[in-house]
Amino acid sequence: MQKDYDVIVVGGGHAGCEAALAAARMGCETILFNISLDSIALMSCNPAIGGLAKGQLVKEVDALGGEMGKIADQTAVHFRLLNASKGPAVQSSRVQCDKQLYRLTMKTAVEKQRMLHLRQALVERLVVEDGRICGVEDQTGVFYRAKAVVITTGTFLEGLIHIGSVHYPAGRAGEMASLELAVSLKSLGFEMGRMKTGTPPRLRASSIDFSGLERQDSDPNPIPFSFTTTELRQERLPSYFSSTTSETHRLIRENINCSPLYSGVIRGIGARYCPSLEDKVMRFPDRERHPVVLEFEGLETEEVYAKGLGNSLPPELQESIVHSVPGLGQAEIMRAAYAIEYDFVQPTQLRRTLETKSVAGLYLAGQINGTSGYEEAAAQGILAGINAAAAVQGREPFLLDRADAYLGVMVDDLVTRGVDEPYRMFTSRAEYRLILREDNAGFRLMGKGHKLGLVSREQYERMEEQARLIGEGIRKLSSVKVYPVPEANSKLAEMGTAPIKNPATLYQLLKRSGIRHDDLKVFAGWEAVPDRSVRRQIEIEAKYEGYIQRQRDAVRKMKELEGKKIPPGMDYAAIPSLSNELKTKLIRVEPATIGQAERIPGMTQAAITALLIMMKKMEMEAAACRRNGVTGP
Repeated sequence: MQKDYDVIVVGGGHAGCEAALAAARMGCETILFNISLDSIALMSCNPAIGGLAKGQLVKEVDALGGEMGKIADQTAVHFRLLNASKGPAVQSSRVQCDKQLYRLTMKTAVEKQRMLHLRQALVERLVVEDGRICGVEDQTGVFYRAKAVVITTGTFLEGLIHIGSVHYPAGRAGEMASLELAVSLKSLGFEMGRMKTGTPPRLRASSIDFSGLERQDSDPNPIPFSFTTTELRQERLPSYFSSTTSETHRLIRENINCSPLYSGVIRGIGARYCPSLEDKVMRFPDRERHPVVLEFEGLETEEVYAKGLGNSLPPELQESIVHSVPGLGQAEIMRAAYAIEYDFVQPTQLRRTLETKSVAGLYLAGQINGTSGYEEAAAQGILAGINAAAAVQGREPFLLDRADAYLGVMVDDLVTRGVDEPYRMFTSRAEYRLILREDNAGFRLMGKGHKLGLVSREQYERMEEQARLIGEGIRKLSSVKVYPVPEANSKLAEMGTAPIKNPATLYQLLKRSGIRHDDLKVFAGWEAVPDRSVRRQIEIEAKYEGYIQRQRDAVRKMKELEGKKIPPGMDYAAIPSLSNELKTKLIRVEPATIGQAERIPGMTQAAITALLIMMKKMEMEAAACRRNGVTGP
């Protein structure tokens, strides 16, 4: 048997769904494989979307025409703006979703997408001919031909679950691992490694005593993730806060030999920023307690996610640890915590399109690239899906750089620096974060999404209208002057700000800390702006104008370096002044530009100068050949 498609996507998690939807929406006949169709977009860990720096990724996926933000809005039961008291550059949205409703809603979106087919099957082999992907073969021997293949296997690639001394192959609890596909990738010569992650126990809500715990309710008037969302569901669920105790820590210290993490059984690398409970207790012996957050997994389930209690200890010990936490003295464990190891591909073997360098037409996205998190996976998925479709259709590759999006930062980090632990997005990774805010993702990227055919004309025009209203609002505020008369200064005093000595525009007054757009209504000439997102953009532009301009100047300088393209096939070994270490790194990364070469760890200015000299020499030799009528490189 043989089936023919334009694009094949292997894996139906967050990366796979976005990749498949993007490819199909761009007009490619696409098929999405998953081991079980009942686990499409299943949240293996916390059923939350967003978080610090992750909310920016969700907004960017949405601005490009992706699905994650829309589904999160439809299924969210708890909304929170993180870092609300800080500046807009580090503010991020986070929502707690109904776990099963999210899965079913995304599954419906995938099923109803035109030109997208679903197939429950275990893909075991990649078929490559003359350095190009031709398709895949499933466990029954059926061959599916395609012009491009996107692999998004999550934790399934040779996945191995650990609970105490017990370990067994699985992609996550209750689902088989993908073993033969890992063998197929290794046979193609990919450099691979092992990583480790884990998940905490799920507890029965009716067995928890919430009465003495700190309660956190949802934000009352949240901003949706998706630019298309007009209304949010009204059902809300609270979260509760507890903490570990000295008894918790005693149990772990006295039984640490039962942890496969400390007995040497687990070889995979875990994330420093998200350690397991036994790791936290052993690494921070002076800490008397660690936070535990209890979050409901949905409206129609008793399961509660016990964030902060993730471990890989035996079940009987897990029960004692849970019972040592305030409020959980009688808590019933419905699902035990566990750790999982899995294979990943070192991402320096990828181009910025997420296509592999060694196999044309093969794209990788999500945890297979060494990342961690639903949002990082979804962002890579939509990028891989777009580029797979673009390649099939003969279109230009779709690239984002570090000044375009958090997605551009992440991909550049992955393909340039590689990973030595699970990669997670942080605001600190984005050097231009003040212009890569969550609130302006639509203005940055929706035009690109519309050009790709993933964002409707109506949606794009609404965004353009918002941009027009922001500009108009700034112009109006800049045209209205307030004079230093007693009445005006009295009004400013009531706002808690200093008087003016010289005439000032409303826009200049808005720059002051503590003054909001609506506070200026006491002055003649002020006009209301009904759209709160427009008001917010006007305020941010006013208060951070100088900082934003400095970042835009820095971006222009960065773009100059990115504009200096390195010729394909550059012979780095022939540059005499480069150290062998830098030659090896340059050969492995194959930077596309001088800017990317500069970001390779260990790169020196002397090495960049040597590279520029070699490029100039090659350019002069090529010019001489052209003058003499000689063809060739």
